[in-house]
Amino acid sequence: MLAVIRILLLALAMVGISLYTIVHCLIRPFRPINVYYAAQRLSVVSKFLGIDVEVRIPESVKGKGPFVFIGNHQNSYDLFTVTHAVQPLTVSIGKKSLKWIPFFGQMYWLTGNILIDRENSSKAMNTIGTAAKKIKEKGISVWLFPEGTRSYGRGVQKFKTGAFRTALQAQVPMVPVCISNTHELIKLNRWNNGKVIIELLEPIDLQAENHEHVRTLADNVREKMTQKISELSIEAGTELPKYQPKVKS
Repeated sequence: MLAVIRILLLALAMVGISLYTIVHCLIRPFRPINVYYAAQRLSVVSKFLGIDVEVRIPESVKGKGPFVFIGNHQNSYDLFTVTHAVQPLTVSIGKKSLKWIPFFGQMYWLTGNILIDRENSSKAMNTIGTAAKKIKEKGISVWLFPEGTRSYGRGVQKFKTGAFRTALQAQVPMVPVCISNTHELIKLNRWNNGKVIIELLEPIDLQAENHEHVRTLADNVREKMTQKISELSIEAGTELPKYQPKVKS
């Protein structure tokens, strides 16, 4: 019964938040601050899911920027947990197809997020340049999920280099955002679904890095984030078992 009530509340909340934000954005469309306000509204939904979210932000990040934020992407519930950590004047970069999701897609587009065509590699590379230009000209931050897809309990997947190239082109620091494990944490029929800890790490200055070493840089940052995510998951009591790939018989 609780699961049915939650599903109804989630549906109503998504439609309501999306419509409210769309109307607000029609008056002031594509303003980066819109993303922050939308994220704040979406983060409230975590309470309906029975999740306690704790966000830790170092003083070197609070009220500062611009940055390129990168976080681990786990599942669809990130929409209600990760949004707790979104900072003002931060936009995300998402796939172009999101625009066509009823209500949510229009909200995502109108708030000022950057949409890319992942099927077209040349356009995706142009987006890196566009994002870097916006960071420089408007003083905004961007948020990316360098894994490129949800991990669904497989641990932190290999990072793509787009986020790192964006930070290098814009000449801004990168801030890793580490989210404790949420794989199979949320059961809609369970009242209390535990705790999620989100920690923003100290900014990493990439300006001195060589563009030729981006792959190594991405691997090193991934290793650092994986260690921190493991620590946060242990602290939250949601440590993820080591992923064992299926072996074909």
